[in-house]
Order: sequence, then C-alpha cells, then structure tokens
Amino acid sequence: MVRLNLLLLLAVLASAIYLVHTQYLSRQLFTELYRVQSETRRLELEHDRLEVEKRAQATPLRVERLAKEQLKMRTTTPAITQYVRADGTVIPAVAAPTPAPVTGTAAQRSGAPATRGPTP
Repeated sequence: MVRLNLLLLLAVLASAIYLVHTQYLSRQLFTELYRVQSETRRLELEHDRLEVEKRAQATPLRVERLAKEQLKMRTTTPAITQYVRADGTVIPAVAAPTPAPVTGTAAQRSGAPATRGPTP
C-alpha cells in the first residue's frame, strides 16, 4: 500500500510540475504574440505614413520642378527632337508646317470695311 501511495504521490508531483511548465510556456507564447501584434500595428502605421509620403513626393508638379532645377531638363519640342534608327543614324525631325501666306489685311479678313488714307 505504501508503494502505491508513493507512486501516486510521484504521479501527482510530476503532473503538477508539468502543469506549471505548460502554463509558463503558454504565458511566454502569449507575451510573444502580444509583442508581434504590437510590432505589426507599428509597421502598418509606418507603411501607411510612407505611402502618404510617397504620394506627396510623386506629384507631377514636384517631379517637373525637380527635373528642371536639379537635372536641368526641359520640355521637348519638335525643333529639338531627334529620332535615331537602330543602326545609329539620325532621322531629321519632322518640321512644323509653315503657315500659308496671308493676303490682305486683318480688317479685310474679319469682314470690316477697309479704310483708306486721305485722298488728294
């Protein structure tokens, strides 16, 4: 009988030690989970802040201003455009069409009567 009581006492002690160890691990895991969730929230907030900052930095006016000021770039015009073939030869840019010669005065084109200077 004494052996059975001793065996049961050892089983209860082992069970108690195992329960304490399991609770300790559970608390450690819960603490780690809370820390990771806090880190996740912090990273999400930082991501949102960086997205807003990126959108503010990429506005067309800011990009154009930086291109002009820092990179000394300018807007393209047909006069400065050059096309290059695959073999390296330059194709002349298409020249803008020249306006047709104007005949008559602006007053005649608008339908207003033409005025003459003093007659002798």
